[in-house]
Amino acid sequence: MKIVVLDGYTLNPGDLNWDGIKELGECMIHDRTPPEKTVERAKGAEAVFTNKVVFNREVISELPGLKFIGVLATGYNVVDLEAATEAGIVVTNIPAYSTASVAQMVFSHILHIVQNVSKHAESVKNGDWANSIDFSYHLTPQTELAGKTLGIIGFGQIGQAVAKIGLAFGMNIIFQNRSRKQTNLNARQVDLDMLLAESDFISINCPLTNANAGFINKAAIDKMKTSAILINTGRGPLINENDLAEALNTGRIAGAGLDVLSTEPPAPDNPLLSTKNCYITPHIAWATTEARERLMEIATENLEAFLKGNPQNMVN
Repeated sequence: MKIVVLDGYTLNPGDLNWDGIKELGECMIHDRTPPEKTVERAKGAEAVFTNKVVFNREVISELPGLKFIGVLATGYNVVDLEAATEAGIVVTNIPAYSTASVAQMVFSHILHIVQNVSKHAESVKNGDWANSIDFSYHLTPQTELAGKTLGIIGFGQIGQAVAKIGLAFGMNIIFQNRSRKQTNLNARQVDLDMLLAESDFISINCPLTNANAGFINKAAIDKMKTSAILINTGRGPLINENDLAEALNTGRIAGAGLDVLSTEPPAPDNPLLSTKNCYITPHIAWATTEARERLMEIATENLEAFLKGNPQNMVN
């Protein structure tokens, strides 16, 4: 079997290996593939792996020998599932590999904003503490999480992992979900308006759909506390970025920690790049070594299961 990995660099920039997949057939690894090279590189392959390389109807129609598309992520919007199904192609994804890592990043942003460790550490390195007349000083307000309300939008595996960490900090947990959610956690399900109004911290952990694109907009932000902190480790298009930038610049809300943006990499004129009290990381919540190792393992298992005639993690 000929196997092609079209954009493997973000999964494996060199610290992992492709040995498991290579054992399953003749394998070609590409770090990145521009759109105009997709068909050329996938030609003749029975199995391809993609992260962000798009397989639309046109691309699929030019690859009659293709039998398997393995998406190296949980989201699979890069593949036209209807076209793939019509062509008899099995499409798989990698579910739930990064739950712990994403939940950890949510609190990395929260803790960074409420205590600003890096700013204080830099101050000490610059000699400010050595030159201080006091035994202690702080450059930004220091906020205790215990007793604060954390609102979680989307209460799947990641949302519940975020809730568990919040509970360990002594936070009050409320959540909004598209359907009723039974939980053994000390968390209360509310509607979106109540969550926006009551939360000191809001964590977006829901999937992106046609119905919720841009739902965090001016109208939603106007319902939040002026002291609210917004965290997004879900998908960038869930937020209207112009509305968020205006809210942050005018002090309508206190801050935001974002691991995702509407376009990645962002355009240089994305308003959030120069917005005050906005802290952005380059979509790395999923990318701990442990999470990428799990992703690689599941990707290999997906192809192996397909070859044995018992595909797993199918999305079509």
